[in-house]
Amino acid sequence: MANPNVVEAAGVLLLTRARPRQFLLMRHPDRWDLPKGHAEPGESARQTALRETSEETGLGPAAIALEPDFQFHTEYEVRYADQPDPPRTKRLTIFLGWIDRPREIACTEHSGYRWWPWSPPHAIQPETIDPLLSEVARYLAE
Repeated sequence: MANPNVVEAAGVLLLTRARPRQFLLMRHPDRWDLPKGHAEPGESARQTALRETSEETGLGPAAIALEPDFQFHTEYEVRYADQPDPPRTKRLTIFLGWIDRPREIACTEHSGYRWWPWSPPHAIQPETIDPLLSEVARYLAE
């Protein structure tokens, strides 16, 4: 049975194969973030990541090649306006996804997006984005 105090979520860091390499972040009112979201009942992390990325970017799963040997996991506390107490734990899984080149994004849940140059180390958002990008840089250097 699922723990009601844990929110399962997943997303994809999209990285271009074309050089110069770039990665996608979505604009929230107060930060840059990945296309990601909460899992539906019975959905795997991979299914959640691809569904949420498609919903938030307009890029279907066929346009994205997930790296088979990379997953980034993190947990942090979250508070939701409709559930003020107690805080819940968000368990997040991020996949590395490849696309051929930067694409126009159909923003449905964000105010905008940006293709960022891949030039580690990055300093964008210290809680989740920077550790993820550092882990991807290590992975790609192997």
